[in-house]
Amino acid sequence: MFFRITRLAILPLAIFISQHIGGLSHAAPASRPNIVLIMSDDMGYSDIGCYGGEIDTPNLNRLAERGVRFTQFYNCGRCCPTRASLVTGLYPHQAGIGWMTTDRGHDGYRGDLNRQCVTIAEVLGSTGYATYMSGKWHMTKATRPEGPKDNWPLQRGFHRFYGTITGAGSFFDPGTLTRDNQMISPFKDTEYQPETYYYTHAISDHAVRFINEHQRLESDQDRPFFLYVAYTAAHWPMHALPNDIAKYRGKYKGGYESVRQARRKRMLEMGLIDESAKMTPPVGDWAAAKNRQWEERCMEVYAAMIDSMDQGIGQIVEALENNGQLDNTLILFLQDNGGCQESVGRQGKFKRPVEPSLPVIRDDAIRTDVIPPQNRRGIPTLKGPGIMPGPEDTYIAYGIEWAHVSNTPFREYKHFVHEGGISSPLVAHWPQQIKNSGALVRRPSHLVDIMATCVEIAGAQYPKQLGDQEIHPMEGTSLSSAWSEPQRGRKSPLFWEHEGNRAVRLGDWKLVAKENRPWELYDLAVDRSELNNLADTHPPRVSELNALWERYAKRANVLPLGTWRGAVKQVKFSTKKQFRLGQNTDLDQSKSPMIRNKPFEITADVAGDELNGVIVAQGGTNHGYSLYLDKGLLFFAVRRGGKLSQVSEKMPSRSRDEVQIQIKWKANAEVEFMVDGSQIGIGKLPGLLTVMPIDGLQVGTDLNGHVAEYPMPLEFQGRISTVKIRLK
Repeated sequence: MFFRITRLAILPLAIFISQHIGGLSHAAPASRPNIVLIMSDDMGYSDIGCYGGEIDTPNLNRLAERGVRFTQFYNCGRCCPTRASLVTGLYPHQAGIGWMTTDRGHDGYRGDLNRQCVTIAEVLGSTGYATYMSGKWHMTKATRPEGPKDNWPLQRGFHRFYGTITGAGSFFDPGTLTRDNQMISPFKDTEYQPETYYYTHAISDHAVRFINEHQRLESDQDRPFFLYVAYTAAHWPMHALPNDIAKYRGKYKGGYESVRQARRKRMLEMGLIDESAKMTPPVGDWAAAKNRQWEERCMEVYAAMIDSMDQGIGQIVEALENNGQLDNTLILFLQDNGGCQESVGRQGKFKRPVEPSLPVIRDDAIRTDVIPPQNRRGIPTLKGPGIMPGPEDTYIAYGIEWAHVSNTPFREYKHFVHEGGISSPLVAHWPQQIKNSGALVRRPSHLVDIMATCVEIAGAQYPKQLGDQEIHPMEGTSLSSAWSEPQRGRKSPLFWEHEGNRAVRLGDWKLVAKENRPWELYDLAVDRSELNNLADTHPPRVSELNALWERYAKRANVLPLGTWRGAVKQVKFSTKKQFRLGQNTDLDQSKSPMIRNKPFEITADVAGDELNGVIVAQGGTNHGYSLYLDKGLLFFAVRRGGKLSQVSEKMPSRSRDEVQIQIKWKANAEVEFMVDGSQIGIGKLPGLLTVMPIDGLQVGTDLNGHVAEYPMPLEFQGRISTVKIRLK
């Protein structure tokens, strides 16, 4: 039934655990269930087998067959907000994490769990539950080993923790790896030394360890437990073990659209969607793909990562079964956002073999990097289509085309709040209570409902106040009625906001928009793929839902909209008129060219076989510009008040590797394109930038919110010798 042998050493944990949980109340009756909450990372709605995917997930499939599947369950579209909402039962801004883990100068965007929220672990722990966590935390900006730990897991209600504090990193050498309150190196961890360290295995092994140790210590079985398992699979980088990758070799030779069509067919057969959920337009042309073998390998590794996670879930289920706990344990499986279109590591000129060229990092050194510049042996981190993903020295994402496949048949991706960004599987398994095995629950549901469910079935009391601090009331409603009434509807609206992308759903109506774009209206009963915008034909419905969203935004700390970009500060801008910059330059706002109401010239010396990607970008999706190359076209894109305008010219053929690219943006907003000193065209934009962008400047990438409609960061494929900017 299960796939591998646990690598855990037998450890003397009894004293530690009894010190940490032995003093809690034993008031919990034996009938109260254990709760195991499992979340995956950066996966789409259709990836796992029981939701239409071709990836082998027998353990999740078995849980679905013996439990129920929700067809309209929602997350928050991004890792940090989703985690904050999941563990608190609030909308993310109410918990203080409306964006990511940086402080943007407003209470809804502090980047740390605030004290107006409580976690599921805090609530259940106060009523006698033992609480454990294994995996990714990502709910605090304090990520240094010597820094504050007031928002680390043990300080937010968990009795034991093994995992990472930050949100991404190597699967073979994860940064910020922590046991309880102490950061550790996986290679000098005296408690856990598998033959090959792989983070997905480590998360599974520690979850199993917590279950087994709990059962040994709680032999009278009078105390239930809450276990939160937060996998990083299948977040970039695409890292997997060779035997798991081999299982999928050749499986994706048919390309993007053949996999997507097969998934939709299975989803229809399963009843997860109906014929009204049409396919969104294809993204990517397999026949025109330049590096088809590499693209296949990206998806093979992605599938292997999910397969490995499913094996670990099988271990967890087996541990519950072996300890006699499976029947009275509620297991919930869900995902933190839709498939990830980010292009991290997809540009580069590396080819093997690559020898160590950087200083060796000691085995006992604590790593905190999310995108490591090298491995411990001194090999630089390898990227680009010349490198097959999978091994520990690589760092590559699977790309927007495969993300579109993951989100079959829906629109958009991670970051966005269209259905592709926020739709998640939810599998619920609880033999003692769920009797309608295999049923589909069509009730719209949300992360905020998980806290309400845990509080109800645990017989816990959600606090109104802790000490002198008032606690926000729960936002959700318990899902327990879904076990017996799968078709029951939802009367209350659901809300979203992330990076200015916003939505509200009431019944089957959904109002949704991207940042600085007008509202779109969809009837999800007949258009779950959001292809037929009804906003112009139903203005009263738009007004009704907009009013609901505005009230939510005001009470839930969402406003002022756009705060995720950073607090408005009095900045002393640079007075320089000329800038000479190199590849990978990253300037904050105060050091960037002060381009408000100023024409300027950009001159870039670049080289490479295939020039593609961002040469220089300043600003983001509100205000800014980007000079970039895409498929043989040279673009100059500008955002003014969120509205995108761009002009382009075809690059001339060239006889040498190096080329000089120049644009002159004149006072009349005319743009002159030049290559190697010769004019190749002239375009016209609506006007100069009248606002100094909050986001800074980057050379060779666009990190802080994409100026144009390309997947960020769109790293430059080639070499950039210099970029010169001259203000007029």
